[in-house]
Amino acid sequence: MARFAVLFDACVLYPAPLRDSLMRLATSDLFKAHWTDAIHEEWINALMRENKHPRDALERARDLMDSHVPDAKVVGYECLVEGLTLPDPNDRHVLAAAIKCKADAIVTFNQKDFPADYLQTFQIEVIHPDDFIYYQIDMAPAISCTAFRAQRNALKKPPMTVDEFLTCLQKQQLPQTVSLLKNYSGFI
Repeated sequence: MARFAVLFDACVLYPAPLRDSLMRLATSDLFKAHWTDAIHEEWINALMRENKHPRDALERARDLMDSHVPDAKVVGYECLVEGLTLPDPNDRHVLAAAIKCKADAIVTFNQKDFPADYLQTFQIEVIHPDDFIYYQIDMAPAISCTAFRAQRNALKKPPMTVDEFLTCLQKQQLPQTVSLLKNYSGFI
């Protein structure tokens, strides 16, 4: 069965709470998630610059992502990079990977870096993570709430109430998502 396929840009993977939400939704089989080793390096390096996390811990997170989402890693896209034109040439590898894996969309905060009219020539959309997660909840509230409940319950240091968890998600630039999840607070 064909599923909606997305490529996660690095910027949606380095805030840990957002990465955790996206990974839990990805493992719930609502969509097919993709990324590359280069995307992994981008989010790991962004966190390394903050000097808050040891590299080995971030590499463990990377390895867990790769092992929990089968066939997520895109390879063989490099030959497409040079032929692409984007406002930031450093983002071409993201679009090339999306083309290679036949993604329906790129999930990113940096929508201006992926002009919709240009992406449309490849039949790829660009989606803000708030819109993307909102759509997942709207289409499959029970499955999505189960994923968010598992995420909240996994938080032990410190544990979070539902309101604290929603506040955490709000800080991830997910206002629509939080607004919708408030309707399901008894399930998360």
